[in-house]
Amino acid sequence: MSLKVCLAGATGWAGSKLARGIAASADLDLVAAVSRRHAGQSLGTALNDAAIVTPVFARAGEALATSCDVFVEYTHPDTAKANILAALEHGAHVVVGTSGLTDADYAQVDAVAREHQRGVLACSNFALTAVLLIRFAEMAAKILPQWEIIDYASAGKPDAPSGTVRELAMRMGRQQQPKLEVPLEHTVGLRETRGGTLAGSQVHALRLPGFVLGAEVIFGMPDQTLTIRHNAGSSARPYVDGALLAIRKVPGLVGLHRGLDTVLEL
Repeated sequence: MSLKVCLAGATGWAGSKLARGIAASADLDLVAAVSRRHAGQSLGTALNDAAIVTPVFARAGEALATSCDVFVEYTHPDTAKANILAALEHGAHVVVGTSGLTDADYAQVDAVAREHQRGVLACSNFALTAVLLIRFAEMAAKILPQWEIIDYASAGKPDAPSGTVRELAMRMGRQQQPKLEVPLEHTVGLRETRGGTLAGSQVHALRLPGFVLGAEVIFGMPDQTLTIRHNAGSSARPYVDGALLAIRKVPGLVGLHRGLDTVLEL
């Protein structure tokens, strides 16, 4: 039996590529889509693909009137939490691809998911190279005592740091807190140039034309450094396979799970 999927953000840069991927999958059925700009049309009309007949709704609440097994949240931080909670209330499992939600937001999502015995798989990044960056950095943080993180994104990205870097810092911070030779309050000059502190890590967010999305962790020890870096190009293709995997895995979960690697055999 096919999994019925509702996709919010189905006409966006990444969402439109994922919509085509879902529609092309024999084991998935794209039953509803959310896009304010294209509400009332078929998704095929919006994407110029006549093979996709999925109806498009303006709001998640309207789309959820169509029964679905999995709701995919791929919109904006200001609407994401409300969409996720509405989907859980309607009995759907949820895959989250939207960045910008806080730990407090996720704590509320986890509580509601457990109340309804549904799974939420929140993936800061669906690209497999980003998934491996997080896992490898987490492994290194068990051993190496000092590091800092650089967050790369396009000039127009409003949230800082990115969801990928939030997840990265959180996961590394669970291993140990990085040491600072000079405490931040003893910085001479501009304290702000030392970056922001997130889960114990110093994070430096760059927002410039030429970048799409990337993350870099630099570890340091006496006379040696280790750099682990992920860079994304301009295509949304790297995110499709990971998102399809998340859709297929989330019905087997209960509560909140953060990171695609939590459902991979790594």
